[in-house]
Amino acid sequence: MLGVGIRMAITRSDLAMGKASTTDGNAPGWVRRYRLRLKRKRLLWRSFRSRHALTPVSDKTRLIAPTDILAFTTLRNEIERLPWFLRHYRRLGVDHFLMVDNGSDDGSVTYLLNQPDVSLWQTQASYRQARFGLDWLTWLQMRYGHGHWTLMVDADELLIYAHHDSRTLHDLTRWLDGNGQLAFDALMLDLYPKGPLGSQTHDPDTDPTETLPWFDPGPYRVRRQQPLGNLWVQGGVRDRVFFADRPERAPTLNKIPLVRWNRRFAYVNSCHSALPRHLNHAYDGPGGEAPSGVLLHTKFLPQVVAKSQEEKRRRQHFHDPDQFGPYYDGIIAGPDLWTARSERFAGWAHLQTLGLMSSGGWR
Repeated sequence: MLGVGIRMAITRSDLAMGKASTTDGNAPGWVRRYRLRLKRKRLLWRSFRSRHALTPVSDKTRLIAPTDILAFTTLRNEIERLPWFLRHYRRLGVDHFLMVDNGSDDGSVTYLLNQPDVSLWQTQASYRQARFGLDWLTWLQMRYGHGHWTLMVDADELLIYAHHDSRTLHDLTRWLDGNGQLAFDALMLDLYPKGPLGSQTHDPDTDPTETLPWFDPGPYRVRRQQPLGNLWVQGGVRDRVFFADRPERAPTLNKIPLVRWNRRFAYVNSCHSALPRHLNHAYDGPGGEAPSGVLLHTKFLPQVVAKSQEEKRRRQHFHDPDQFGPYYDGIIAGPDLWTARSERFAGWAHLQTLGLMSSGGWR
């Protein structure tokens, strides 16, 4: 439960749905269940077809062992993040990375070709038309992820969880298996610097949280959506700065990054929601009691201004890019996101105290 000292404001609907449970009082009727099955089959079929867009350039999947934890990522021009990204997830216990490069020209491909635990594919196809890369990664999950615990993470996302500094993902997933839990959810927490965006410096071999040590502890809005039964969490710094006049368009912050994968599963909207529907029930949001982690979001590293200029021109990151022109313009202007209410990142225990994640009984 949330204490008075937690500086958050959380609005909930369908509160009874917020607990991880096999009982679902809002389960859809048979017609809607049938439609959801058809939707899942359509998503899997389009992902299967998308395999033709991928060209393997470094296929090391023969090295994957049955108990390996796999990470799936699509990227473009992330050379400033890749060294720490790989270091972080290797330390957590990821055994193999399956990555799709979508037209990088900054040295990312050369760097990844030299990594012994990375299998790499390339494509020049439209990121937006491939459901923002989700079709490509779903195909790779179908082909290589069946039966494995799989991570779906972007290059600017660093997963942390209770005791991650001393317990690996293999420890966590054994505990999840023992509790019959197929998915582990996380809040995406935007980190930012103090001072105008783009004015900092960052060494790719150092921890991004040293460059981006601040975050908004709240408020966050939480709503349970139907018919998928997934949470919709919004709030934080991007909501505060870039979407104050249209909060309904603020980024979705809940994700399901870690799943015991089955080739019949499919993510619906990035990894914010999934099918079958029961995969969405393991999370009850910020302040909840279900086990959850945090995805430290390093979007606001110094290159964000130049990247926003490029992505505004490429028009690949939103269903209706014209609606988000002001968002890009706001970043390009290089605002200072810090306020007196900003909180300095101090590790997972601090985030748990604030109610942004929960050990949920995990030790």
